[in-house]
Amino acid sequence: MDQRLTNIRHLALDMDGTIYRGGTLFPFTNPFLRLLDQLGISYSFLTNNCSKSLDDYKAHLDSLGVSARREQIYTSAHATFEYLKSEHAGLHRLFLIATPSLTAEVQAAGFQLTADDPQDEPDAVLVAFDMSLTFASLCRAAYWIKQGKPFFATHPDFVCPTDQPTVIVDCGSICAALTAATGVRPIAVPGKPDPRMLLGLASRHSLSPHEMAMVGDRIYTDIEMARRAGALGILVLTGEATQRDVDAASNQPDIVVNDLESLGQLLQS
Repeated sequence: MDQRLTNIRHLALDMDGTIYRGGTLFPFTNPFLRLLDQLGISYSFLTNNCSKSLDDYKAHLDSLGVSARREQIYTSAHATFEYLKSEHAGLHRLFLIATPSLTAEVQAAGFQLTADDPQDEPDAVLVAFDMSLTFASLCRAAYWIKQGKPFFATHPDFVCPTDQPTVIVDCGSICAALTAATGVRPIAVPGKPDPRMLLGLASRHSLSPHEMAMVGDRIYTDIEMARRAGALGILVLTGEATQRDVDAASNQPDIVVNDLESLGQLLQS
């Protein structure tokens, strides 16, 4: 394991639960990022939550005191765009369930969006996280899926992490409703734990998977994606997963640390 750590040239850092929690930055985050700079290890911020645009995420990180460039941020939406363009190049017109921020990014990526109209036929249905979801758009998505249109989703999370007294219904739950209504599951979900997300990031940096580590707080998304991609999976115990979850997991993380500060100590040893 010491040898594998020595080979790491890039860290994919999950955000919520790893570098911050809700609206609170962990006190060890910025010292850890400065250490990576000193060690010559590059890093990206990775998230399944594609409700925000790159500019939104940059502004959020800036507000927390984390300096990040747009090109350092990679969401499940960008993994999905790359997947659709490489594997389904003929699909241009999408019926989309997404936030306004993501809607703008989908259009900027070169896709055309169809209206909630049975005469405005899409090539496919794409579902993401959508806090402005309407019953009408849910029904229209189900209609097109029933008509045989390919069905894709950005990520499988059922709920979105929050430090507020509520449950935030995420993309996976919306897809579950559509699957219950149509009997059809998404063809592909390129967000974590699908290895496409990490492999796409590796391609961006001209790295092989064994030169990368995925650092996150969820075993079934962050660590599972690392395992499927052939990258190092490092679990931090500052978010969802507990030591009890680790003990019960069938696929163990390669490394378990209390927090990023502890990981920094390992990288220096």
